[in-house]
Amino acid sequence: MSGAEIPPWCVYRGHGLPPPDGEDAPELPAPPSWRTFDGGPALPVPPSSDAEFVRRLGEPSVASAREATPKEVLTVNAALYLRRPLLVTGNPGTGKSSLAYKIARELGLGPVLRWPISSRTVSRDGLYTYDAIGRVQAAATEEGGDIGGFVRLGPLGTALLPHDRPRVLLVDELDKSDIDLPNDLLAVFEDGDFEIQPLARIAATQPEVTVFTHDRGGRATVRDGHVRCRAFPVVVVTSNGERDFPPAFLRRCLRLDLPQPGFEQLVGMVAAHFRDVPARSDDLIHEFLASSGQEGGLANDQLLNALHLTTSGAHQHDANWEVLRDTLWRRLNVRGAD
Repeated sequence: MSGAEIPPWCVYRGHGLPPPDGEDAPELPAPPSWRTFDGGPALPVPPSSDAEFVRRLGEPSVASAREATPKEVLTVNAALYLRRPLLVTGNPGTGKSSLAYKIARELGLGPVLRWPISSRTVSRDGLYTYDAIGRVQAAATEEGGDIGGFVRLGPLGTALLPHDRPRVLLVDELDKSDIDLPNDLLAVFEDGDFEIQPLARIAATQPEVTVFTHDRGGRATVRDGHVRCRAFPVVVVTSNGERDFPPAFLRRCLRLDLPQPGFEQLVGMVAAHFRDVPARSDDLIHEFLASSGQEGGLANDQLLNALHLTTSGAHQHDANWEVLRDTLWRRLNVRGAD
């Protein structure tokens, strides 16, 4: 979707580039009254790490910016206006997780808070952890057992701190979760707050406790054992489409299905990740697209792996290329494969 075609109400333009030097990040639209929260006092968003964005998205430049589809731009902006989670589906390697980093970099929303999901994940894992045993052991020493040193907010809990601008929370591969997790998240996503039980129990005598956050080196003060957001976070939930989610969960999300990237999108991705674009990159991209169609979808990093080998001196494009290519570009779902 070219810049000239993007409606003027859209804050997210889809290029994934940081704000130009000397310019402030774009102002976000005011939320609807039913998605307004009053947590405080307001906390600044911590500075982001350029290295993490480069690792995920490549070097930021106009030449390497990948053009987003109209559906991506419109759906992301709708989620920003409505303060609703985005449920992003698509085959592995289509850029679902990268979307969270594009939004954070383009809108200047600080480091992405990533919450990887497994079959053992429960909702409290994302909210906070409490090392009760460590506190008991510390209480027996001269150092004492200040409870705040044994509480750490998870990625979801950190995203719900009262930041003055919304944080970006990536809930990665929710379809791997236990069947109850999507329903367990509903109340948190609706209310924008949660209680830290160990701190709530001592709130009468110790109303303010400083705890660790999910940000590197981060600390935050929790009052009365309760965390409430000020700006509801930008929540990007990814799914490989391997399971259905409860209707109540789907009703509260905006859904975006990412298609397999086309030639122009892959050209932009290559330009972002390689300082000197490989001479044979166009040919390899065409080969990759053909293989991806035959294999039912390949991941973008499988293309990057092949390009790196052909440019690093580890491999020259010779008679052995087909053997190496088949190794690098094996189908992602190997069930039923020979």
